[in-house]
Amino acid sequence: MLHLLRLAPPLLLAALLSALVSGCSREAAAPEPVRAVRTQLVSTSSASSSHEYAAEVKPRIESRLSFRVPGKLLSRAVNLGDSVKAGQLLARLDGQDLRLAEAAASAAVAAARTNRDQAGQDYKRFVDLQRQGFISVAELERRDSAFKAAQAQLEQARAQADVQGNQAGYAQLVADAAGVVTGIDAEPGQVLAAGAPVVRVALDGPRDIVFSVPEDQIGRVKSAAGQAGALRVRLWGSDKTFPLTLREVAAAADPVTRTFLIKADAGPLDAKLGQSATVVLDLPQRAGVIKLPLAAVLQQGGKTSVWVVDGASMTVKPVPVQVGGADGNEAVIAGGLNAGQEVVVAGVHVLNPGQKVRRYVPPRTAPAAADATPATPAASR
Repeated sequence: MLHLLRLAPPLLLAALLSALVSGCSREAAAPEPVRAVRTQLVSTSSASSSHEYAAEVKPRIESRLSFRVPGKLLSRAVNLGDSVKAGQLLARLDGQDLRLAEAAASAAVAAARTNRDQAGQDYKRFVDLQRQGFISVAELERRDSAFKAAQAQLEQARAQADVQGNQAGYAQLVADAAGVVTGIDAEPGQVLAAGAPVVRVALDGPRDIVFSVPEDQIGRVKSAAGQAGALRVRLWGSDKTFPLTLREVAAAADPVTRTFLIKADAGPLDAKLGQSATVVLDLPQRAGVIKLPLAAVLQQGGKTSVWVVDGASMTVKPVPVQVGGADGNEAVIAGGLNAGQEVVVAGVHVLNPGQKVRRYVPPRTAPAAADATPATPAASR
């Protein structure tokens, strides 16, 4: 080994000695710093919380109008946002095939009528022949059956002609009632199947305020339905609120968003279709609740907790809590804390369990600096 060291270059020898020295010594971990935190003593007070939900003004009834027969859309007489009246033409199909089918049905009626008349004349002649004894009663009965069958075929042809006449009339799409066009689902030139939506019309009449509520709050909304003024709406761009009447609550939650769709009667509220709104749910005032700033609540791993300070050792530990809502910029704590505990309200994201802390003391404002030395008068020349 000594022989190799003598042969090694000086730089390599220095590197080997440095590695040996560093491997034998290990630096001690730096102590965790004492964090300065803002704290607050837990106390009870009264709270009146409220929840807000994004909403939209929608018509009570919106019809998706469509043709009863298939065909090529020839023209559309209305556009998005147009007001329509009952019986107004909205769209029209190419009815050439329908008119040909109607003509064929009329020809079938004429043929069936001729066949019925011929069977009737034959039956009358065979009645005379049977009276004279030239044919049997059975032959007369067969002629009677033929006449009745011809009569039935004529009635069937007439019914089919009526159907084809209606089909030809279905080539024109008209409005069932007055309203506003809220959607266009087909354009001229498209070949449509029977029942394919063409125009959506919101019928004139009452409007609904539609919003969605999470699963954990649906009970509060239902209970607020019986309290006057607990459910209010504020239209976009306005500071005024108006009372709402709960009209319909979905029986099941949406499979994707897991929220319940709720419709409330807007009453005489003058709201435009599609206008944004905010629904406000006022919850009754509760006494003896604990409120903390929102910054004091920590969300980690799906759990909600706060940092509680141990005054004797000046260390912190996480304490799980249950949040029962919000009151402005404060969180209402439903459980997990007791009055008199000291809670960290600022700097919660940089703390670890058992970490030493100190209470933050705001610096005092320095006294105002003395005025600068007055300038000396300029020397006279």
